[in-house]
Amino acid sequence: MNRLQLFPDTAQIENDSLTIAGHDLTALAETHGTPLYIYDRATMDNAVAGYKSALRAHYPARAEITYAGKAFLCTAIAQWTQEHNLLIDCTGEGEIAIALAGGVPRERILVHGVNKSPADLKSALQNAGTIVVDNLTELHRIKSLITNYQSPNLWLRLLPGLAVQTHHSHTQTGQHSSKFGMNAEEWMEAAWTCEQNNLPLNGIHFHQGSNFRDASPLKDAIQLALDAAREIGFAGEWHFSPGGGWGVAYHEDELPGPDINEYVRVIAEEVVKGCTARGLALPILHIEPGRSLAARAGVAIYCVGAVKRHGNVTWLLTDGGMADNPRHALYGARYSCLTVAGLGRERSESVNIAGPFCESGDVIIEDLSMPKVEEGELIAVPVSGAYQLSMSSNYNGARRPAVLWLEEGRAHLIVRRETTDDLLKRDLSL
Repeated sequence: MNRLQLFPDTAQIENDSLTIAGHDLTALAETHGTPLYIYDRATMDNAVAGYKSALRAHYPARAEITYAGKAFLCTAIAQWTQEHNLLIDCTGEGEIAIALAGGVPRERILVHGVNKSPADLKSALQNAGTIVVDNLTELHRIKSLITNYQSPNLWLRLLPGLAVQTHHSHTQTGQHSSKFGMNAEEWMEAAWTCEQNNLPLNGIHFHQGSNFRDASPLKDAIQLALDAAREIGFAGEWHFSPGGGWGVAYHEDELPGPDINEYVRVIAEEVVKGCTARGLALPILHIEPGRSLAARAGVAIYCVGAVKRHGNVTWLLTDGGMADNPRHALYGARYSCLTVAGLGRERSESVNIAGPFCESGDVIIEDLSMPKVEEGELIAVPVSGAYQLSMSSNYNGARRPAVLWLEEGRAHLIVRRETTDDLLKRDLSL
């Protein structure tokens, strides 16, 4: 498979070098330094257009798209969501603050979270249009606080007891043993509590896992959730969200990537069928993608500082690693990459690519065919737009990388590189 297919829509090879949105990546790295993350606007725009087109084609009632902020959120991304009239899913006070800084209005903010703190709930009640209630304790906290605020909509997060197939158990959320959501006994008590206290319950949410490629396991979970909707007996307009988590291809072995249209079709047809069978009015259908909007738009650019050939293993050691991308260390995520220049060379050896940190687990890629890469070369890791920077850290004193927003003729800095001064700002002397 052509490795270039993993890169953003605007990626091209010109003069044996990689360009994105017409920009020379070598020049960008020279100007902004490495590690460097870039986001291609056209790829993100096209992904949103794909979801909107699929919803128009398959769902006969109103539908909404919610950008999952945990994939990657900064002020500029929050602003971009509003250019497309998306809702934005925030987990807690911090992400709510970023959404507000990006000009997201109250009615477009939806708040998730498995253990929302009192501060999280106060911020949600003050600034959000919808809170997805994860558990009974949270609901009682909301009940005690809500009189002091304009009341947002409340949805219940159900635990369907059904997971989707993902590559690692850490990315599954719908199974009976999951920490997320409420089982049948709990959500029935939650619905009763809302009714008795006149709380504005008008929606149901569930989520089964992240980065899955087969939509068929959603069918049974949708039917279980629609049974709950019938039991609750929503009056008037109501909301239904089967979450997000639709996957993308991270490695050429996974191409072609999963089809957004097929994902939406399965959900829409199952909701229409299930509502018709139960005599339910069609809900406002919410899809919550994050990864499948942002992942392929992002590329991480690293500089190779050293090459080691130890026995039969070749190591390319870069200036970035698990501090900006812990996904391989956490759950074995697979990646691919290309050199930024000299793309016509034969891929003559298998390499491992690792970072500079004092951990054996500081590995980004294992066993990937590459040309003989020299020290000082730049490499580009595609499908780096989701979760990497959201999970980044200051391990070993690492400073988080700069982030560029690329359009044709424009490279705009949307997150500046952290400095040592940033690290020290939090510290207090004894």
